[in-house]
Amino acid sequence: MKLIPMKLRIALFSVAVPVVWASLLVGAGSSVSAQTTAGPKGDTPPVAQAASQTSGSSSQQTPPQTGSQASPQSSPPTSGQQPATPPNSGSANSQPDEPLTTITTVTNEVRVVFTVTDKHGHYIKDLKKEDFKVIDDKKPAALRSFRSETDLPLEVGLLIDASNSVRDRFKFEQEAAIEFLNATIRPHYDEAFVVGFDVTPEVVQDFTDNSESLSIGVRSLRAGGGTAMYDALYFACRDKLLKHEQTRQVRRAIILLSDGEDNQSHVTREEAIEMAERADAIVYTISTNISGMKGAGDKTLERIADATGGRAFFPFQMREVSDAFSSIQEELRSQYLMAYKPENFVSDGRYRTIDIEAPGKGFKVRTRKGYYAPKQ
Repeated sequence: MKLIPMKLRIALFSVAVPVVWASLLVGAGSSVSAQTTAGPKGDTPPVAQAASQTSGSSSQQTPPQTGSQASPQSSPPTSGQQPATPPNSGSANSQPDEPLTTITTVTNEVRVVFTVTDKHGHYIKDLKKEDFKVIDDKKPAALRSFRSETDLPLEVGLLIDASNSVRDRFKFEQEAAIEFLNATIRPHYDEAFVVGFDVTPEVVQDFTDNSESLSIGVRSLRAGGGTAMYDALYFACRDKLLKHEQTRQVRRAIILLSDGEDNQSHVTREEAIEMAERADAIVYTISTNISGMKGAGDKTLERIADATGGRAFFPFQMREVSDAFSSIQEELRSQYLMAYKPENFVSDGRYRTIDIEAPGKGFKVRTRKGYYAPKQ
């Protein structure tokens, strides 16, 4: 065995020491980086979160790990595989990052679309955030954002009563509906679908931005049979709007043409309204009653429209049907979009009321009556 001369050993030692210190410094830098990027600024550290959640919530939260226990959210290593991180030593710095990513954060933000009219029914489009006051579940709410919304993409469902009770002017209403779709649905931007209903709802044209396809769907409808209007509205909201893939923020609206008489539905009027509210859909109703007097069906149409923030139209003359569609089109381009944070919000699935006021303006604000809080 050869001996290394003393001078050479001293030289080697002087090279090795800086390398070791450099390695230690790099490791420390990684540790600091991990601590500062574990969560957004202002987040409660995992240890503090666990400590605040141990009382009364043991069935929902994982207790904090101590000693040498491994994180329950980490998958056990396979045979021969080393764990990705060392066991928890109980210090704050060794807490895993998983709690920050698995805790569900509820923003408690409610978005609502509404319109404002003066005493003559004219749309007011130039109001500001400070012009409004929001009452959520009978308590003032803090406004987060506000803007005039005239160009939001639309998702429109056209529901046409094809029962025997609307046979008298069915053809004219079809043409008025086609005119509305041609003027409202913009290619590559808005979408619409068409449902005809008598005893059952039938999708004659699914979601599309093609006005010609929508027109063909409307013209394919034939009047005849009983009336299951509530079922049709429930179906359009649950099976079409709620299940339609959302890739952007949109405004949802249902236009319902019917005399309001229902004799075949399996769901009730209030159940249909609830589904429209869950789908965040404004329902506009156009009565097909030509008697010249409001009947029980017309009151039903008013109730549906009022509950969802829409309007009920009663065009007793045929030419007024086109006017009703034109008014709906104008309203869809004359709305406001507001987001606010409710006070004492609880994710319990309960219905919460909405009241938007324009104090001192004498204006009428029309919006949905409320919403269902998400349930965890």
